[in-house]
Amino acid sequence: MAADSLSLTFTALADPTRRAILARLSRGEATVNELAEPFAMSLQAVSKHLKVLERAGLVTRGRAAQWRPCRLETAPLEEVSDWLGRYHEQWEDRFDRLDEELLRIQNGTEGEQSHE
Repeated sequence: MAADSLSLTFTALADPTRRAILARLSRGEATVNELAEPFAMSLQAVSKHLKVLERAGLVTRGRAAQWRPCRLETAPLEEVSDWLGRYHEQWEDRFDRLDEELLRIQNGTEGEQSHE
């Protein structure tokens, strides 16, 4: 069974090395060698991370002569943002109600409550 795209994206984002690779690619295309520079790991290990990112659709590899630049693809991140956005309004509403309750308590207007 193929995993859904949101699950693939979250799996890819779960690793700090992959998040660092995406952060680097957010500044522009880079080769595997360039992406590997800041890490104390082999090119093969970086390539495995890139394969996870590619599977999730977060990275594509181009071909320009012998140069194979990696490039960030933002569509999966937009899907995550949309998914999280559905819950954002609920969170905001709950925080607003909590703020109102805290203000009532601070102002001594919480009303009579039984303390059993």
